[in-house]
Amino acid sequence: MKGKIALALYSGGLDSILACGIIQAQGIEVRALKFVTPFFDHHLLAVRDAYCAEIRQKYGFDVHLVDLSEGYIDLLQNPAHGFGKNFNPCIDCKILMLTRARQLLDHYQASFLITGEVLGQRPMSQRRDTLRVIERDSGCEDILLRPLCAKRLPPTLPERAGWVDRDRLYGFTGRGRRPQLDLARELDITDFPAPAGGCVLTDPNLADRIKRFYAGLFMLEPGQFQVNDFRLLLVGRQFRLPGGHWLVLGRNKRENEQIRALAGAGDWLLYMETRPGPTALLRRTGQLLEAAADRDEVVTLAAGLVVRYGKKTGDRRVAGDVLLEQANDRRLLPLVAPLEDTVFQTWIV
Repeated sequence: MKGKIALALYSGGLDSILACGIIQAQGIEVRALKFVTPFFDHHLLAVRDAYCAEIRQKYGFDVHLVDLSEGYIDLLQNPAHGFGKNFNPCIDCKILMLTRARQLLDHYQASFLITGEVLGQRPMSQRRDTLRVIERDSGCEDILLRPLCAKRLPPTLPERAGWVDRDRLYGFTGRGRRPQLDLARELDITDFPAPAGGCVLTDPNLADRIKRFYAGLFMLEPGQFQVNDFRLLLVGRQFRLPGGHWLVLGRNKRENEQIRALAGAGDWLLYMETRPGPTALLRRTGQLLEAAADRDEVVTLAAGLVVRYGKKTGDRRVAGDVLLEQANDRRLLPLVAPLEDTVFQTWIV
């Protein structure tokens, strides 16, 4: 129906692209919300204009990036509906996104919401009973339309009111992809990403690291967590030094640059100027280490790791000069010996 606007939850995958295309084909304008957190798609914020232009050129609808980071960090402390196989709160994640989307309806002058969900596709968040829970807890009952499986669900307000023709919606179910691929060809959608798990909370190794972070892995309490803490947690080699101090080492030039970019005012950086090697970051040391009795020991251990992971001289690891940056001060730590592997194996996260 011309004049109506639908607000879509847009993951970037084929199902959400199809959902938008189905509704567009009925003459309804679609405005898509792409939610980002430190755990998925946060990098898009740095290329916002280029990304939005690419989606518009490919699929013919506008996408708007919405940063859910702060609310999501709080959510992970105790999701009401629990976690999936790893540290993924899929049901509460969808509720949070839909709640925020509902709050944005007036801003985008939209009348209803759409998603690319398919009944039975995901065992945790796309069961029939779970879909109803998500609608209820997000406050989206009757205004949430799922175009790919709508014919297997009760008619929603957009269908009953005649804004959307239910006969032109679909009844997909299960985990098979053939119906979606066939529909993509019908809608002339040829450029779409392959199925992939984009959320690091479903990755067994990274999810375990994040779970341990919430459980007190380092000298930080949940109330102190910041967005960049989680971005840093997903970069490089991670170490828990004696006393609970948090050290991150870059594994290559790109990670060294990322670590430096993520450094905060209270962080200390260590690196070698005269030999290739990692940039190390001691997190919140201005707050946690400045007056601590073990300050010199922790700095020495961190510097020893920088030398250990630096480039060898010939086939040997030899002592090296390490620069320490703290606030606006730089200090040379001369001829630091590389740490022996047996010393720090238990510190590796």
